[in-house]
Amino acid sequence: MANVTHNKTSVTPATAAETRHIVLNDVGAKWEKFSARELSAITGRDDLVTQVVAKYGLEQAQAQRDVDMVLKGRRI
Repeated sequence: MANVTHNKTSVTPATAAETRHIVLNDVGAKWEKFSARELSAITGRDDLVTQVVAKYGLEQAQAQRDVDMVLKGRRI
């Protein structure tokens, strides 16, 4: 995803929408094959794992580990 910006501030997001935006930016930075439309359609962690497996051909377990590292306990 070419127009991904990173929010590296220490300020905690005020809303779930802001958190989702930050998380999806991190996801887009890690997995650049996802379009903005595909990212916005992701419904949760399990959906993201499924999409990563499909798009990148990773094993399910590896995709789960990678997704968990990117999400760092945050919810989409």
